[in-house]
Amino acid sequence: MTERDDRPRCAWGDQPDPEYRAYHDREWGVPVRDERHLFELLILEGAQAGLSWSTILHKRDGYRRAYAGFDPAVVARFGPDDAARLLADAGIVRNRAKVAASVANAQAVLALHDAGTTLVDHLWSFVDGRPLVNRFGSLDQIPAETPVSQAMSRDLLKRGFRFVGPTICYALMQSAGLVNDHELACYRWAEVQAPS
Repeated sequence: MTERDDRPRCAWGDQPDPEYRAYHDREWGVPVRDERHLFELLILEGAQAGLSWSTILHKRDGYRRAYAGFDPAVVARFGPDDAARLLADAGIVRNRAKVAASVANAQAVLALHDAGTTLVDHLWSFVDGRPLVNRFGSLDQIPAETPVSQAMSRDLLKRGFRFVGPTICYALMQSAGLVNDHELACYRWAEVQAPS
């Protein structure tokens, strides 16, 4: 876990909860080009709709167990027995529509594969393969959605993805580093842009 320190952070990331702070400090905004990790973020961002990110973050290990390590090929084959198992699992958000969407999203990922691309390549195509770098001074300047997230949402919905509205897509873009929305004063703003 991240130790409490005096480094300047985004207002939302400067929390007493060490897990939440660690997520801000180590993950949020770091470009993700791993298929499973991106699928995980897609599912978790959809699960968060109407809930706090803290709730989802504290259930992430439960999601990883319940969703076979976020292997889209496995999740795409989930049937009624799996749905019943998921709806009984207190380690995840037990919402019928979100569970059904996660399976549909896995199937849509496999359809991308069948079309000759990946979820990674497809999502990154919306930003021409490079993170968009914003320079916001405060949390209230950061939008909930953008024209890019709106275009991504329209495209994904046409491809059978669910729980991918423009606000969810923008949250996905932020978490997966397609956009750098760390506040300018946050020490992570420059770090997430540094070559790894």
